[in-house]
Amino acid sequence: MTTSSVNPLLLGQGLPPFDLIRAEQVEESIGQLLQELEAKLSYLEANIIPTWEGLVEPLTAIEERFSWSWGIVGHLMGVQNSPELRQAYENIQPEVIKFSSRIGQSKPIYQGFKSLENSKDWANLLPAQKRIVESSLKDAQLAGVGLEGESLERFNQNRLLLAELSTKFSNNVIDATKAFKLELSQPEDIAGLPESLLSLAAQSARAQGYENATAEQGPWLITLDFPSYGPFMKYSSNRTLREKVYKALISKASCGELDNNGIIEEILKIRQQQAQILGFFTYAEVSLSRKMADDVEEVEKLLEDLRVVCYPAAIAQLQELENFASEGDLKHWDIAYWAERQREAKFDFNSEQLRPYFPLPQVLEGLFALAKRIFGVTIEAADGQAPIWHPDVRYFQVKDDTGKPIAYFYLDPYSRPAQKRGGAWMNDCIGRAKLTNGEIRLPVAYLICNQTPPIDDQPSLMTFDEVNTLFHEFGHGLQHMLTEVDYPGASGINNIEWDAVELPSQFMENWCYDKQTLFGMAKHYQTAEVLPEHYYQKLLDARNYMSATGMLRQLHFSLLDLELHHRYQSGGPETIQQVRDRIAKNTMILQPLEEDAFLCSFGHIFAGGYAAGYYSYKWAEVLSADAFAAFEEVGLENEAAIRAVGKRFKETVLSLGGSLPPMEVFKAFRGREPQTEPLLRHSGLVRS
Repeated sequence: MTTSSVNPLLLGQGLPPFDLIRAEQVEESIGQLLQELEAKLSYLEANIIPTWEGLVEPLTAIEERFSWSWGIVGHLMGVQNSPELRQAYENIQPEVIKFSSRIGQSKPIYQGFKSLENSKDWANLLPAQKRIVESSLKDAQLAGVGLEGESLERFNQNRLLLAELSTKFSNNVIDATKAFKLELSQPEDIAGLPESLLSLAAQSARAQGYENATAEQGPWLITLDFPSYGPFMKYSSNRTLREKVYKALISKASCGELDNNGIIEEILKIRQQQAQILGFFTYAEVSLSRKMADDVEEVEKLLEDLRVVCYPAAIAQLQELENFASEGDLKHWDIAYWAERQREAKFDFNSEQLRPYFPLPQVLEGLFALAKRIFGVTIEAADGQAPIWHPDVRYFQVKDDTGKPIAYFYLDPYSRPAQKRGGAWMNDCIGRAKLTNGEIRLPVAYLICNQTPPIDDQPSLMTFDEVNTLFHEFGHGLQHMLTEVDYPGASGINNIEWDAVELPSQFMENWCYDKQTLFGMAKHYQTAEVLPEHYYQKLLDARNYMSATGMLRQLHFSLLDLELHHRYQSGGPETIQQVRDRIAKNTMILQPLEEDAFLCSFGHIFAGGYAAGYYSYKWAEVLSADAFAAFEEVGLENEAAIRAVGKRFKETVLSLGGSLPPMEVFKAFRGREPQTEPLLRHSGLVRS
């Protein structure tokens, strides 16, 4: 049977045929797939053999068959969103949730796992296999396998509702981002704006029907998409317009048809119900039961240890900024603008001056050279070897030190606010596995960014922050692609506790400041001139500029997330906004404005996997800073030592995936438990 005669969403293996997939195929194909898998699941439940081969392998086959098809649909929702795809997704999603619940709540499968754990075969299983079984038992308990009757019915109804609410939340944010456009046409409107932003704003205007828009003459459109919003807030000297754009961002998705306020309230209420049905006091306890951290108190202690160091430093930073600024009493919409002016004055450069030295092709070359230097892998373009979902998407091959292909990845680098959600992420397209014929199925990753697109005849000229983001997502990709675990349940990032999963991504960001890495990629897109040495020194000097303020912002998000999922009571004495205002007293120097509805676009916790887990960024940053310190200790110029430490990092953090608890993996690399000192040192908050 040829590929073209099969519904492309039902192929079940290999690279997704994106060129053949249409939104109208989703409901029929996923519906048909669920029927087939229901039958296979029923057969497995009736014929449980509590062994690895008799239970885990056939169950994994069912789960992988499902995740291949549904994973493609979820991926396209993030990168190629459309009204037709949304409708199809929403129509079939309840059936998908029911199927997922059916697997998670299957008592025969749960008992089969229990029997396997207590069987004579248990001693013969590898650590990765044992951990998969133990995690499956834990997941089943959290999925409600122990529930009966009315509790089970309510739990499942809540799961459906939560999925629907999260999807609605995410769609509202996309639509609200897309809805705001500030048209600029007068010289005073664009005062201070750099050429790169004017070119992007004119390109945005042309895309909206202003056919004659030019960077020189306008009109120009500013949007809430970050490549537009970020530079505007940094460079616009028109304070009135900065205020307008800032208030549009903080009130995004908080009114009218796209209002997420009610959705947030409902999500928190239902999550709390789910926790209590499962026998927990709060949803935070449910979340932490599958993480490295033992309990809320342990997380809050780490966050408080960091807060007491950076809060007074952040106060001092704001005071210094106010003394510098000519506007005196600074408002929220002034901070980015004056911080950039102060950075220019202190370090004699601005972000825009660096853009010409970071064209995407050159940055990729430097990133791939680093991967070869420290991990011994070679990355080559493989464009044309895989179907893609958009013309901008690239495809790459990863080879080991013998030249053998070991992985592949897609890169979708540019922002597309009309169809792509904001932020940046890595996701797995195909996971590594050992097949029944003994062959190794190679992993394939999706790397998604939202950086400045090419403008006119220029390549994508990246800000240094965008370079950092690319390195970050590539770190996630490395953990997915360099895994050596052959069991899908623990290969790559699978089965890694959420508060450890940011370790390799944040680790990779440190290399942006490594001299050899930076000079290997920072070359002027027109002249090929290497970034002048004095800029490198300025980058190092500016690295920790306003670092306490940045860390405090992350701590604010983390503590607010925990508070909402651990102590907030729906219908209780405090509103959600009052909770935020209370947390802000110790975690924000400028208190939130009355119209600040930031939570209405906080997709990480209301439409992503970070609910009661946003602290994971800081938790893992302790691990990643300490991991990078291992390289610093041997000397970043010592190539032989760097390769040796890189080999150990690859063979532990990147190779072992979820086959061992993350603390064991970290100790295998570092020889001890993590310490917080490297993070505070890297942030400039303690002296080295």
